Amino acid sequence: MPTDDPATTRSPARVLALSGAVAVVLTVVLVGGLDLVRLSDSTHHLRRTISEYALGPHRWVFDTGVVLLVLGSLAILAVLVGRGVSRWNSVGAIAFAAWSVGLTLVVVFPKNNWAVGPSMSGSIHRFGSLLAFVSLPIAAMLLARPWVRDAAWGAHARWAFRFGALSALAFTPLLYAILVDAVVGTAWWRVFPLGYIERVLVLTEVVAVFVVGVWACAVSSRPRPVPAGQPGYSPSSTSR
Repeated sequence: MPTDDPATTRSPARVLALSGAVAVVLTVVLVGGLDLVRLSDSTHHLRRTISEYALGPHRWVFDTGVVLLVLGSLAILAVLVGRGVSRWNSVGAIAFAAWSVGLTLVVVFPKNNWAVGPSMSGSIHRFGSLLAFVSLPIAAMLLARPWVRDAAWGAHARWAFRFGALSALAFTPLLYAILVDAVVGTAWWRVFPLGYIERVLVLTEVVAVFVVGVWACAVSSRPRPVPAGQPGYSPSSTSR
């Protein structure tokens, strides 16, 4: 039975990919844990956005979770680029980096505290959220698309593409709410229970990042691949 080369399993790329995937899991544990603790009292708080936690005593938990997600995403992207799955200047890689930039803005600029009123910080926070939510589905699908028929990475790519598409689908209720706001005048955050919709969207996108992270872990232990359609590609070149 073939075994992994110990030097490969301890390679910097392998460590980076594993660290990225673990960081994503820790984000779910930290931020999801806040919801579980609050659920013991009431489900009413779930109607509020997740970033509401940044306005209370649990801000450090929320911020730590999001920062781990940013660092984990960047680590995963670095492995995918370093191992030849994508290029830094590709649209997929840029969109994945934009996801991380958007999350960083969410942490640095907390949402509006409506007990005080609108703020510049809140406006930047909203832009960062929108940037992250839009960028991740694009990133997952475009990173995966060249590999969906690949002998070695096709399964990973297809799962990444599916969760990217699912993330895009999960974003459509927010688009509908914004359209209702523009046409009818009903405030977009009142069309749906925003907290519920956001949690479904965030969970879907975080799982998509984790799926890409698992792909990065697999890639980190193999030779640099060549995508189908590029010079030097052959099914055997990616399955060695």
